Amino acid sequence: MVNSHKFAGLTVNYEAKCELLKRRSEKFITEYTDKPDISIDIPFGFFEKKQRENPNLTIDECEYLWLGGEFYKQLIDFDGFLLHSSTVVMDGEAYMFSAAPGTGKSTHAALWLKLFGKRAHVLNDDKPCLRLTDGEFFACGTPFSGKSDLSENETVRAKAICFLERGEENSIRRLESKEVILRFLNQTHRPASPELMEKLLSLLNELCKKVPFYLLHCNMDISAAKLSHEVMSAGN
Repeated sequence: MVNSHKFAGLTVNYEAKCELLKRRSEKFITEYTDKPDISIDIPFGFFEKKQRENPNLTIDECEYLWLGGEFYKQLIDFDGFLLHSSTVVMDGEAYMFSAAPGTGKSTHAALWLKLFGKRAHVLNDDKPCLRLTDGEFFACGTPFSGKSDLSENETVRAKAICFLERGEENSIRRLESKEVILRFLNQTHRPASPELMEKLLSLLNELCKKVPFYLLHCNMDISAAKLSHEVMSAGN
């Protein structure tokens, strides 16, 4: 059965056939409409084909990954895009931690929860989106959250974006726009068409104007969370 889902300020229609996507979509289901902002209809045979091509993945995972990819592909038409990150909401503002797989973005986000307790929670642990709405960028929870179930159906103003790199000692600095582009493009969905790629770069240009980017060299000690919060919350 096709359901309507509400997230990122959009109505998204799709049918979840496998248990993984069904489970993670439950909190996003809304009253059905036949006029959604985004409609996703991918034949189940496509996921079966992808599973044969990727035997390390289950059919559930193939549906989850490729249907989510289609959402992010269409999101660009609504001034939005994916940012692979673990996003923490702290005092009503979103802090996004992005890094290559295995660097420790989820671990760093967990340190914020340990440090700040009920003041903080995870918005999405892997695949939140950002949308430009009324001149501001908002981080948005989606049903697509990587390996974990950590995702809330919330839309929160983006306070700061931080790229993580491992280091023995903790240090953080603000990035210039020219330092952001390649890091960002490595952590988002790149549109195939030149027109949409141009739009993505235009949105990134606006993002750099409105939301500060940082580079954090960090160990996995709670002191790294204290440092990143101290600097980013102050906008230094």
